[in-house]
Amino acid sequence: MFRSFSVFNYRVWFIGALVSNTGAWMQATALSWVVLTELTANDAGAMGVTMALQFAPPLLLVSVTGWVADRFDRRRLLMVTQSLLLVLGLAIGVLLLSGLMTLWIMYGFALGLGVISAFDNPARQAFVSDVVDRENASNAVALNAASFNGARMIGPAVAGLVIVAVGTGWVFFINAFTFLAMIGALMLIRTRELIPRIKAPGGSRLADGFRYVAGRPDLVVTFAMVFLIGAFGMNFPIFASTMALEFGQAADGYGLLSSILAIGSLAGALLAARRDRARIRVVIAGTLLFAVAAAVSAFMPSYWAYAATLMFTGFAVVTMLTTANGYVQTTTDPALRGRVLALYMAILMGGTPIGAPIVGWVAAEFGPRFAIGLGAAAGLAAFAIGATWLVVSGRLHRQEDARFRLTIDETRPMAVVAPEEFSDEVAATTPVPIPRDERDLRGTRAGAQRSVAG
Repeated sequence: MFRSFSVFNYRVWFIGALVSNTGAWMQATALSWVVLTELTANDAGAMGVTMALQFAPPLLLVSVTGWVADRFDRRRLLMVTQSLLLVLGLAIGVLLLSGLMTLWIMYGFALGLGVISAFDNPARQAFVSDVVDRENASNAVALNAASFNGARMIGPAVAGLVIVAVGTGWVFFINAFTFLAMIGALMLIRTRELIPRIKAPGGSRLADGFRYVAGRPDLVVTFAMVFLIGAFGMNFPIFASTMALEFGQAADGYGLLSSILAIGSLAGALLAARRDRARIRVVIAGTLLFAVAAAVSAFMPSYWAYAATLMFTGFAVVTMLTTANGYVQTTTDPALRGRVLALYMAILMGGTPIGAPIVGWVAAEFGPRFAIGLGAAAGLAAFAIGATWLVVSGRLHRQEDARFRLTIDETRPMAVVAPEEFSDEVAATTPVPIPRDERDLRGTRAGAQRSVAG
């Protein structure tokens, strides 16, 4: 489960990310609460607009941000983005404490956070492949998710207590200083031990990531499922805050809901870390589990009953997204990984500008339970897409000797874009699918060679 910790650089990266993620979750909680209760009169629609402004830039800037992640040194790029996020956190805190913050100014800050995050996210996701080798990439991605959701357990609860005790402004100050942990970790990383990577030097390659994904039906299906869950199912700030108000809770009750959600999320991430590799069937199953868990939570009659269902919701969504992220990272050509991950993050986060305002409007007009039901419906639609693809692609079939037993064949070679569609350097690194029998033979030869060498 923790095999990536054997790498010094990953240990340093993990600790820095854990501290920084805790601050980020504190800020996310405070930002949603201040818009909902201080800058508006419990207007969930305004909260949806704030979320849309944060998540629109990754979608609009996807080509540029992916190219930057592939073109430039990711460690230095992350030091720049983390420093800028620190400055914005300090500025928001100052304006809140001085009483000068307005809804429109907060909208501007939300947009600024979104622009910086558009460059930070693909670089941060792809940097994992610079720190650990490909064999451990899926495990490292899952442990990153564990760090993210471990912080999610701590951050919102602490933010709720700080808001009640001293006010929202101080939460942004605390978050600003947690970025120093990530910046320090990036400075401590041993650059000589980073995994060498292929850099794409040409500006004409911005569209290569789109063409690569278009030639991979499995990635297209994965991205479609991720979009539906990201756009309509992952609006937890809207769901949790409006449900907290419905149950008569204050900021600490809202923060506790986010932390309880993270308990299931952390469990899902750790189980994903135990798997030897990321499988697309787990992504599909995760969407169905999310749909069921969200639908059940919409009918819960009390605060604690609703809180209990959030653990299953968190488990489902993190299992699905962590596996999808690991699948994309480990099956994508290294020369295009930054751009493909930028597209993945744009699909995941860029769906929010579409879904969050709709979900916020539904919550404001019809109540939070209808909004959660909309998320459950999106999860069911995502499952239908994945299950249909399994059947149509021929990967799901019935065993001849067992009438009611279905099996999934994940050894079928993936369709890839023809190398001539890429520029010469990228084409040279594009993997060619190897027949299963030949792969087995190569594995046998490699094992024999390792035995002789031992």
